[in-house]
Amino acid sequence: MRQAGKLGLNQETIGRCRTLARRVVDVLMPDIRARSTDSCERAILRFWGVEGPVAGSDVPLVNAVVDSLKREGRIQGGVAAPVAALMAATGLEAGEVCARLVAGDLAWPASEACVTHTVLDQARRLTEAGFERIRAAAASRKDLEQGREAPLPWLYVIVATGNIHEDVKQALSAAEAGADCIAVIRSTAQSLLDYVPEGATTEGFGGTYATGENFRIMRAALNDASQKLGRYVRLVNYASGLCMPEISVLAARHGLDMLLNDCLYGIIFRDIHRMRTLVDQFLSRAICASAGIIINTGEDNYLTTADAIEAAHTVLASQFINESFALEAGMPPGLMGLGHAFEVDPAVEDSLLYEIATAQLTREVFPDSPIKFMPPTRYKSGDVFYSHVLDAMFNLTSVLTGQHIHLCGMPTEAIHTPFVHDRFIAIDSARHIRRAARSLGGDISFAPDGFVAGRARDVLQKAEKLLDDIAGVGLLKALSDGVFAETKRPPDGGRGADGVFLRSESYLDPFAGRTARYD
Repeated sequence: MRQAGKLGLNQETIGRCRTLARRVVDVLMPDIRARSTDSCERAILRFWGVEGPVAGSDVPLVNAVVDSLKREGRIQGGVAAPVAALMAATGLEAGEVCARLVAGDLAWPASEACVTHTVLDQARRLTEAGFERIRAAAASRKDLEQGREAPLPWLYVIVATGNIHEDVKQALSAAEAGADCIAVIRSTAQSLLDYVPEGATTEGFGGTYATGENFRIMRAALNDASQKLGRYVRLVNYASGLCMPEISVLAARHGLDMLLNDCLYGIIFRDIHRMRTLVDQFLSRAICASAGIIINTGEDNYLTTADAIEAAHTVLASQFINESFALEAGMPPGLMGLGHAFEVDPAVEDSLLYEIATAQLTREVFPDSPIKFMPPTRYKSGDVFYSHVLDAMFNLTSVLTGQHIHLCGMPTEAIHTPFVHDRFIAIDSARHIRRAARSLGGDISFAPDGFVAGRARDVLQKAEKLLDDIAGVGLLKALSDGVFAETKRPPDGGRGADGVFLRSESYLDPFAGRTARYD
């Protein structure tokens, strides 16, 4: 979906934006690397194969183990070394060691027993076994995709019944109608839960809980659909909130293709503690990179609270920052589904040209990324015919500017959760325009002194200025000032703060050397 340089963008300006974003991230990386979180420690255990609830309860075993280590006052050393030490001493596997710790049948070892060569070898073995599991899942996914590649842009729709088994029915009907990506919306406020529910779930609110078993069920259903349809259907979920790295591990193990994952979204829109989010996203993205999972960032949300014309440059600046954090975690551009949206007020004259300008700008600035383009939502109304026309303009813009991941707009947006027929209408419109305008982008150029090119250059220049300002004061101060989405987050606030800690000198990082910056 590469687009030639039609806008006459100043490449030095783009390079300076990347340099400024790198500077913003580099300032924070020492603090990020010096810390871990409860969710990172739980992710390590999940990576090592620990799963299921505590016997006789619904409490996830990984939560109980990390909470036990915190009560011992030893969380700063991390969970990896003491669990590996107990495995070496007892000959038990990680899950059984954890179960016995929680039951009181084993005690945490003395700290000096956790730093031996035997313990380090045990930890390396467990970590390599974890990587083998996610590599096997990724290989299986690639084998199924081979020869079944869907045309671009991939058409992406959501299911959100609350019941995973009903979600499967809706997902299969959407795939048969032509959808290429199925996103299972999470239950309302799951991002604020400091645990991942266990098992298959049937009672979500506004969506379905993200769990390992739900991932397995939907992946199996979409695998069958891919074989039947001769077109690979991708599975999408959410790795955000207080359990970001844990969900990435589960998604990698069960062969998901995409995860919504952003370095700033939890801070801005969920008021999650800033360092909790930044530390969690780093490990989450390293896991996604190892598993070949495409991330979807959340800049489209900025335009639900800020004006799409006035705030377009904040979207671009944030995309540069998201890109820089992702590179730091070892993620290549081909896995960075940077997000933006079609949200200009349609009552504005030349609103379509504004949309084309920013869509083309995003495509040209990030030519190697599978850009995700979000449909209009803010100015939808109860008039389904008007909404359908607005979605059609969005569909045309997406094809014209070479977008990669295309979330289909629903004519009933703002009325109710889409019915099967609403979804069919949305997919049918997108497929028609994708087919009818397939080669349009290659035949169109933009006048160097015209509206579209001028608007794109203006947004780029403003993004450079904003990144310069953020680099000057630091990202955390900029977030306090509300530079993104007109939302201010105080420096010391946010949920999950008690789950962040400084690593001690004896901390064992089982991923060390596996999360180097991508070059």
